[in-house]
Amino acid sequence: MKVLADPLRLRIVSLLAHETLCTTHLMEETGARQTNLSNHLRILREAGVVETEPCGRFTYYRLRPESLETVASHLADLAATARATGADRNRRPC
Repeated sequence: MKVLADPLRLRIVSLLAHETLCTTHLMEETGARQTNLSNHLRILREAGVVETEPCGRFTYYRLRPESLETVASHLADLAATARATGADRNRRPC
């Protein structure tokens, strides 16, 4: 979740949900500088959120939907646990 908490990384992920893009496209869409964008893409790649596809002198980035599905599943499990246990009504005494 920390990886997706950054506004630029979330914007990148949102763009890649619609199409596979190269760094040049992402720079145009986000207005970010190449070095800043590359650092964010590295973080997303290392976290397994995106994968790369070399194409000549360009590198294309594609979203790995299963990574988001995993996060969504964990969040859904937490919500279900809170609902089932009545976490909003349970309070441990100090």
